[in-house]
Amino acid sequence: MKPSTNLPNTTDDGQRFCAPREILLQSAMFRLGEVENEIRSGYEVLRKYHKTVTIFGSARIKETNKYYKLAMAIAKKLSNQGYTIITGGGGGIMEASNRGAFEANGNSVGFNIKLPHEQSLNSHTTDSFSFQHFAPRKIVMTLYADAYIFFPGGFGTLDELGEILTLVQTGKTTKAPIVLFGSEFWHLFNEFICTEMRDKEQLITPGDESIYTITDDIDEAVDLVLKNKTYCEH
Repeated sequence: MKPSTNLPNTTDDGQRFCAPREILLQSAMFRLGEVENEIRSGYEVLRKYHKTVTIFGSARIKETNKYYKLAMAIAKKLSNQGYTIITGGGGGIMEASNRGAFEANGNSVGFNIKLPHEQSLNSHTTDSFSFQHFAPRKIVMTLYADAYIFFPGGFGTLDELGEILTLVQTGKTTKAPIVLFGSEFWHLFNEFICTEMRDKEQLITPGDESIYTITDDIDEAVDLVLKNKTYCEH
């Protein structure tokens, strides 16, 4: 059932309301049903795999970029340790990570999202699901992974990072390694967290900055994942 475009100007109890806003609200409520179905479908994909690492990063990073090659290398190493690699299924860092897992003959999952100009599912996935909405996609991608690795990215990457940092900080999800790969990119983010948020304004608790680890070392990133054994051995 789609939201009606022919609405009265008052509610049943006589209160006036803004019809255009009411249409938007009805549309949002209509989408909630779709969101629930998408979360369920994403969960059905996730539950097949007992060891997962989610890798985030920009779709705009080219194959010649150093971070593309590093993401590929990390994904290969983790795949060789039996981890399923999960990404947003697009290009750039997502493609590199899926490709690394795929070329290691590992499980390579892409949770793609349908957008007008980008992004299409990359060709290096062994399993996938395409979302219509960002909210359920983000929920599924941050749902109980053994670790989260963040490469350089834009607003979407920062949104996903903020989500998982908040979930861990507030104890709403199981604590897992959060690795920010590439100190050249992430050092100003870390400086802002420590200087402005922690020290100057006291908006976070001392120690919250240790929720994540910044590194340029592939082996260190992999070791952080391996030390966090939350999965069931089979």
